[in-house]
Amino acid sequence: MSLTSATAPMPLSAPRIRLRSGIGYWFASFRTMLRFDFGRMRQWAPMMVVIQTMMGAGMAMTYGFFYPAITASRALYIATGAPTLALIPLGFVMLPAGVAMEKIEGTFEYVWSLPAPRSAQATSTFLLYTLMALPGTILALLAASWRYGVHLHVSLLILPAAFVSALVAITVGYGMALIIASPMVTNVVTNALVFFVLLFSPIVYPASQLPTWLLDVHRVLPFYNMAIVIRSGLADISGQPVVTAFLVLGAWVVAGSATTAWVVGHRR
Repeated sequence: MSLTSATAPMPLSAPRIRLRSGIGYWFASFRTMLRFDFGRMRQWAPMMVVIQTMMGAGMAMTYGFFYPAITASRALYIATGAPTLALIPLGFVMLPAGVAMEKIEGTFEYVWSLPAPRSAQATSTFLLYTLMALPGTILALLAASWRYGVHLHVSLLILPAAFVSALVAITVGYGMALIIASPMVTNVVTNALVFFVLLFSPIVYPASQLPTWLLDVHRVLPFYNMAIVIRSGLADISGQPVVTAFLVLGAWVVAGSATTAWVVGHRR
């Protein structure tokens, strides 16, 4: 036996790579991302609830100063608009602003590099922000109802109304944050959105007070329709296009989810 053949290195076998997949792996990743996201967000959760409550109840009370006399019907309209005002900043402002900050800090790319399906990561964000939207919304409603002495007639319709409204705010806000690459542009868009919603959206005042063309614009936007479905679950108000509003909101949920899915699927 020659020295060369005796000392020749043994060929190395290629390492076996096992790709993890399947529904079990997805749910395990989803649970892990829930713990991870909650750990990152829990220090900001109380502040978000406070901002929501101040935005909803505070703006509802401020609008009351614009009227020389607050009638019972007007007080009911303002108070039942407070939950919608509370939902909007969390989904359409704070969520995109949080994603923009993660992009600046570099943590956004880190989260996307984790060994978990990106659909599980997105679903974790949807669920956590939807749950976080509820406490501030309820507190805003209670504060506005107390301020105006309104007696609510809560029906079971409020459950799907609150859920789909929160889901619209989260899906559209998250999709907007993902598709806009520049954090600066994201902040500009969200600030302009808040300005438009507070001044020109018929949430705490009747839509009949708007010009016809502006009302037609709001019929296809989510804000006015969010106010319709939530108000219909809190008060006995007839003549509201509730079914149409649910269909419009459902279309916005699909659009926001599709935008998120497209960005998640095409981003490297």
